[in-house]
Amino acid sequence: MAKTLSEFTINGTGADTYLLRFAIDDGETLEVNATFDQLDLIAEAIDDLLMADEENALEVVSEE
Repeated sequence: MAKTLSEFTINGTGADTYLLRFAIDDGETLEVNATFDQLDLIAEAIDDLLMADEENALEVVSEE
């Protein structure tokens, strides 16, 4: 079962590495190291998904 994200942080740890910290609504936390390139791919995927959702939300439905 998917858990609900309650908070997240991203901090640079130096030398092209970043620490992502995810807090879950039950108090559990997950820490993940990622490179700049990995974060860039994640950001692109999120942007693509949000843009598609926005386009769908703004789509005009014809009543023919």
